[in-house]
Amino acid sequence: MSDYTIYHNPNCSKSRATLALLEENGVDPTIVYYLDNPLDEDQLRTLLSKLGISVRELIRKSESAYDQLGLDDETLSDALVFDILLEHPQLMQRPIVVHGDRALISRPPERVLELLDQASGTA
Repeated sequence: MSDYTIYHNPNCSKSRATLALLEENGVDPTIVYYLDNPLDEDQLRTLLSKLGISVRELIRKSESAYDQLGLDDETLSDALVFDILLEHPQLMQRPIVVHGDRALISRPPERVLELLDQASGTA
């Protein structure tokens, strides 16, 4: 199985654990180091669509940039939050695993098994 993609931050223990779970289950995913190669507008829109969440739900509130950029201000438009996320990829939840037209934030790491179960027809 190689039609999986993981948006990976090797410094994140949850991301490393998710990658390990994929590999333990015979998946050799495409690894996207999104901090080194940030998503463009189209990629981010596609990812949000596959996740089925809003841009605000993709933001990591625990990052210092969250407070520094005033992202706790609910009056900020989604378009502005989207643009901020494009400029600050470290704010993106991680890890994200994509398989086909489905994606999920793999927190906790074992959540990735949902995608594997669905692919094998046991979900």
